[in-house]
Amino acid sequence: MKNILGCYLMPHPPLAISTIGKGEERKIQSTLDSCDIIGREISSIKPEIIIIITPHGTMFSDAIAISNEESIQGNLEQFMDFKTYMNIKIDKGFNKNLINICEKENIPAALIDSNLLSRFNRTYGLDHGSIVPLHFVNKYYNNYKLVHITYAAIGNIDLYRFGMALQKTINMLNKKSVIIASGDLSHRLTKDGPYDYSPQGKIFDEELLLKLQKGDVIGVFNMDKCLVEDAGECGLRSVYILLGAMEGNKVNGNLLSYEGPFGVGYGVMRFESKEENVSNLEKLMNKKKEDFNKKISSSNSYVKLARESLNYYYSNGKMMKPSSCLPKEMLNNKHGVFVSIKKFNQLRGCIGTILPTTNSVAEEIIRNSIKAATEDPRFIEVSKDELEDLDISVDVLTEPIKATKEELNPKIYGVIVNKGRKRGLLLPNLEGVNTVEEQLSIACEKAGINPLEDYEIEKFEIMRYEEGE
Repeated sequence: MKNILGCYLMPHPPLAISTIGKGEERKIQSTLDSCDIIGREISSIKPEIIIIITPHGTMFSDAIAISNEESIQGNLEQFMDFKTYMNIKIDKGFNKNLINICEKENIPAALIDSNLLSRFNRTYGLDHGSIVPLHFVNKYYNNYKLVHITYAAIGNIDLYRFGMALQKTINMLNKKSVIIASGDLSHRLTKDGPYDYSPQGKIFDEELLLKLQKGDVIGVFNMDKCLVEDAGECGLRSVYILLGAMEGNKVNGNLLSYEGPFGVGYGVMRFESKEENVSNLEKLMNKKKEDFNKKISSSNSYVKLARESLNYYYSNGKMMKPSSCLPKEMLNNKHGVFVSIKKFNQLRGCIGTILPTTNSVAEEIIRNSIKAATEDPRFIEVSKDELEDLDISVDVLTEPIKATKEELNPKIYGVIVNKGRKRGLLLPNLEGVNTVEEQLSIACEKAGINPLEDYEIEKFEIMRYEEGE
């Protein structure tokens, strides 16, 4: 890490800029002072390259985005600030070497420019996740080229490996570099914050910052998934990459400040590292394998069959037959079944049947698990390489019965709406669906039914089985 001369965690609240805060920024004075310390420190380092990792650039689900034009511009007009503007040169040579390493090591990353982003109706430019931290750098120093990275919703270990690719590129080019992980912590610290309040928010912030201060890299990667999800954060994936860039070193975080008066946690941290011939990557991969095996061994028969079905299909190219050793209720009963597949907490496929179409629940699971992986029109087909990163759930449905709106409860009952040949279904107990009106509206939208028209309603219950239960 001889060429990485500074590693930092910085938040990106737009109101930290006085033209936006208009005095409110004084409520986070500790954050401002700490960011100023980092700005002055970077000025004394005089890096040739500043690498910034942001959550708020154009984000892809399957590849880390690396901005790759001669320069990159941005402003804060979306926050009614018509004065702040940046135009920074990009180090395209660095990008070329970085993407070559990523390709050789099978790390999902892509160079992006205006032409590519126009296909997605997005514009190329600096986002506030970059502009706010760089504001504190540019006050003191601007003789650098930028490497602008937007993380992706890919596996945590791949993010760590991308950080390692950054380290390798920096050392290969022998350029003085600084890395900034831009990210806010929990957005759910108070009831008047931008997200719904959760007591888990404060717990997440305290736990993450403590682990970073101790240099507990493995602990950071193995924080409870529910805790992370409930926190509503946007900085953890930036941290994963930053820690990867320090692979092979003993890491300690020096917390300069932490506060959250607006319901969002702002942590400012400087990282110190000491060369140590120990691979955290190897530990992380071993822990991932251990967790996967534990999840499979502790799973119930329903989701275990769904996973076995996928493994068999991707190994043999055909559908397996149910074993006679399965529980009798799976072999003798008939029900509609939905199989849902998630990858890194994001839906990857979901296919199901309202009524049984085969001779048993077991056959229904086998067939629908394959269809969820290969035939959901919203997603490209799941690849064999993805199987270990998937989480599978199986919903076994009761037979639908007619119902009125008054008889519905979105936490208990799923709904089916019917009008002529149009039919839409929504499973119960889905995140973000809290009222009957929301449930019916979504089901109608799926069916192409005008919710103001008359339509028939059916309700059903499910028995949900998830991996690891």
